[in-house]
Amino acid sequence: MKKLILSLVLLGLTSISFAQKKLTVATFNIRMKTQADEGNLWDDRKKAVTDLIRFHEFDIFGVQEAFKVQLDDMSANLPDYQYIGVGRDDGAQKGEYSAIYFNSKRFKMLENGTFWLSATDTEKPNKGWDAALPRICTWGIFKDQHSGKKFILMNTHFDHIGKEARKESAKLILSKAKELAKNLPLILTGDFNIDEKNEAYFTLANSGIVKDSYDLAKIVYEPNSSFNSWGKSIAPKGRIDHIFITKPFTVHKFGILTDTYMGKFPSDHFPVVAELEW
Repeated sequence: MKKLILSLVLLGLTSISFAQKKLTVATFNIRMKTQADEGNLWDDRKKAVTDLIRFHEFDIFGVQEAFKVQLDDMSANLPDYQYIGVGRDDGAQKGEYSAIYFNSKRFKMLENGTFWLSATDTEKPNKGWDAALPRICTWGIFKDQHSGKKFILMNTHFDHIGKEARKESAKLILSKAKELAKNLPLILTGDFNIDEKNEAYFTLANSGIVKDSYDLAKIVYEPNSSFNSWGKSIAPKGRIDHIFITKPFTVHKFGILTDTYMGKFPSDHFPVVAELEW
């Protein structure tokens, strides 16, 4: 009987230890709030977005295409989470955010900032290279209050038009990662608007600095592409939403989550998630 009790205690401690080491990271382009999305309006799908996040228990995640009003709606439905980030159009609240949400019961945010993807000025709103729109990267340094360990997460959204902008943005991100991360482990999330066959993707994946969590995962759940265009453009494969990591993280699982509600999609992108262990 004593041996059984001891075994159960040890099993419980092992489970707690793994839970504290496990980190569920995601990237989710939630699609901007626009009246052009008839049949898929934000007010109709915002609860589906946050229900998905809560059910899959994201610990920390990056969002793209988020307006301030959408972040307010999400925060109201995600009381255990806080976010960091600014609007790309004015460095305050105007335009799309590439915000980072984190579970404030688990993580303490230590530092954060946003820089613009540009060859001329990374500190103020502007368009870089041949980009159609201003593009940004938001970053934060976080402390895991369970373990005391620190890491940096960077979240971005590359331009959808500029080929040069995407290639140069990848280089800039790597340069900034070295500057900001220093010796900290790094997680890089985003809608990169490039699939795994693109030159800009290889700039990141073959950099020797970050690696694609997809390639490192022991279990991969890839039922289809990460972009769906409200169900109109689902392909058998193709990832434009990525999660890159550095050591000492290991990847247990990688997945493209295809949750729907009443036959509808929470966004025109599927969220991409990686279960990491430190």
